[in-house]
Formats: sequence, C-alpha cells, structure tokens
Amino acid sequence: MSPSSSDFLTIRHPEPKPLAHPPVYPVFLPFIGCSYRCIYCAQDVQTGVGNRAIAPGSLRSLLFKELAGSEPVELAFYGGTFTALPQELMLAYLDVAAELRQAGLVSRVRCSTRPDCLAPEVLALLARSGMDLVEIGIQSFDNDVLAASGRGYKADAAVQGCKAVRASGLELGIQLLPGLPRMTPAVFARDVAAAAALAPSVARLYPLLVLEGTALARRWRAGSYTPWDVDQTVDALADAFLTLWRAGIRVIRAGLAPESTLDDAFLAGPRHPAMGQRARSLALFRLLEPALAAWQGPVRLDYPRRFQGELWGHRGELVPAYAALGLIPGATTPHPEPWEPDCFRLSAVEAPAGKLPD
Repeated sequence: MSPSSSDFLTIRHPEPKPLAHPPVYPVFLPFIGCSYRCIYCAQDVQTGVGNRAIAPGSLRSLLFKELAGSEPVELAFYGGTFTALPQELMLAYLDVAAELRQAGLVSRVRCSTRPDCLAPEVLALLARSGMDLVEIGIQSFDNDVLAASGRGYKADAAVQGCKAVRASGLELGIQLLPGLPRMTPAVFARDVAAAAALAPSVARLYPLLVLEGTALARRWRAGSYTPWDVDQTVDALADAFLTLWRAGIRVIRAGLAPESTLDDAFLAGPRHPAMGQRARSLALFRLLEPALAAWQGPVRLDYPRRFQGELWGHRGELVPAYAALGLIPGATTPHPEPWEPDCFRLSAVEAPAGKLPD
C-alpha cells in the first residue's frame, strides 16, 4: 500500500465493553467442598485468608457491618467448590446473600466451582436462590493435561458442565490455567478456542505458579516439572485475549491478585507485576501489526485515550517493534472521544522526529 496523505484506515479494537456491574466483594471459602487436592492448589496462600472458611453467621454479621452505607456490591463466593458443599451449608450462604440483597447491599451474586459438580438440581437451586453467575475452574480441556494435574475429570465433563450452566439460565464464567503439566502453548490455544466456543460471559486466565506446600512444588524440586517463563506466558496470553475478545468474551483477570502470603509461598513460574498490561499491549500490537505492515511507510496513529497505557507496552518495550513498521511515538495522538468508539485510525504522514517514552 502506498497511500496519499488523505488516505486512512480504521481498525476496531475487539474487546467487549465492560458491563455496568457493581464492584465484586470476594468471600473466600478455601478448600471446602473440594473432593480433590489438585497438584498446584494452595488456596490458603493464594487468597490471603488462611485455610478456614468463614461461617455463614459470622459472614452475615461482617457484611452487614462492612457494607452498611455503601453502594451495592456483587457478592462472590470463591475458593473451594461451592456447588459441592453440603446443601444445608450452601443454602446458609445463599440465605446470607439474599438478606443482603433485600437490604440493598448486594445486587448480584456469583460463585466458583468445578465442572463435575453441576447437577441440574443444584443449578436449579442456585437459580431459585438468587445466584447470577457461575464461574467454572475448567483449567484445561485436554485430557492429558487434566490427568497430569490431578483434576479428577475429563474434557467431556468440562464441556458438559459449561453447557449445564448455560442451560440453567445462569451466566457462565470460565477459568483457564496456562502452563499446567503437559500443556504446551498450542494446547493452551486449543483450550482458549474451546472456551470461546462455549460462549461464557467472562473468562479468567491464571498462569500457573509453583507454590510452597503443593505437589507441584515437589515435582519442580525433583526436576519433573518446568514452569513457563514470563515471555512465553505473555505471548500465549496475548493470543488468548484476541481469541476471546473476538468471540465477545470479556477477560476479567490475567494472573493472581497480589497477596503477602503469595509472596512468601512463591517458588517459580511466570509472575510479573504488569503481566496483564504486557499481554494486553502485545494483543493490541498484533491487532495493528497487519495494517502497519501493509502501509509500507511512515504512518500516523490516532487512538482512544483509554489505550494510552497499553500502546507502547510495559516501559516502552514495544516501541522498537512499532518503529520497524513505521510508527514512532511522535506520530500518535490519543483522543478522549474518537470518531468511532474503540477505533484506531492510521493515516500517512511525513516521518516526525519522535522521542521514546520514559
């Protein structure tokens, strides 16, 4: 392409708009309801709440105190296997959520669970009791990976669990773990495609870390498990973002939340304070790369201001890659209100004297 100065090309970012949901208030219930201990699992240190789940009565008192006078939140029951709890205990937690909703302190409720603990009668009970969204820890759709990770189910159970949630009328969330034993980037890419085909509302991507006290830590020390490195993980996550975004799926997390207990337990694996930003930035580069390569000459980029922190990558790490395609920082302009929402526009310019960002 050899465009004139009046030519331009518009590229739309495929990420779905975030929904106007309230902030999530997480309630961690480590290990309860779990019939398996997966080789990587250390919910006590991942969540920072120890290994004891708060009782429903104590939770009720805590939340009525903490949420009083605040805007309504989305109550999230994480950790453990919520749908495998004894029914009396599960209903007790749901009753707390219902009381908080009636008081105007909670407007949505979600939980996380396993795909093989989603009996139709349990899902019907959740729907009747005010649950809105069920997140499933799928981790992988590959049978070899599932077996090597001690998940206790096969890929067909993972697929059927997702379908069962959607059939119940509840919203579906899918969680994947890149870097599991026997998982290659190609296997992870297939997992992402399989997840996209099941049309969840949201997805979480948790690159696997080696944590003290897990069976995975023993394998790592014995040399029988090697975690993915950071660059390999960022590369895989970038492609995953694009696949999920193009399927209309919002990626609501990439990587574990920082916790002091996680710092103490971390041994190895792809941990980086800007993992999500780096992956999102690389996904944006891959979105723009074909058009920049076809432009064949210096180019100007006008873009939505909300992407300003992602365009050049973490600490400008993508500046050389963009410069090789004819785009330098001095030839870009952020716009608070672009001509089209979430659109990037390329146009021809004389090569300006650009300056690398700090």
